[in-house]
Amino acid sequence: MTDHGDDIPEPGRRRSRLADLADWTVSEDPVKAAPPEPEPEQSLSSARRAFAILLGEFRRTAVLVPFDTYGSLWTADQNGVRWICAFSNEEALARFAQAQGDGEREWTYRTILGARLLDAMVPMLPGPAGVALDAGSTDGVLFPPLAGIVPD
Repeated sequence: MTDHGDDIPEPGRRRSRLADLADWTVSEDPVKAAPPEPEPEQSLSSARRAFAILLGEFRRTAVLVPFDTYGSLWTADQNGVRWICAFSNEEALARFAQAQGDGEREWTYRTILGARLLDAMVPMLPGPAGVALDAGSTDGVLFPPLAGIVPD
């Protein structure tokens, strides 16, 4: 794989802060960690708060954005939405490449801050667009084309 970054340090081998966030609520003893069943309004409020934290972490994190064989940003279209594919590390990108049946070629990518993807690159795409982080993995996250996530 080739990195053509914008002088943004590569994530390296350190653990992703997004991964830390995913483990944030996990405890060694799930019985002790289980809170009382929240009211529906509290659940929605908690989910919104957790997503806001995740969005903030993504905006501050440098991610890998691959390019296709023609030198264009790797995107996927689904249900009228164009998704920029971004990856938290080279291993996630390699798993994606293998799943695409294209693991043998050299993948060119750039290291870009999540905020730059959401604020500058998403608006350049035609129609509604968002970012798919670690597409195809069980830990994948979508940042959809909604107010508060991407520009109007």
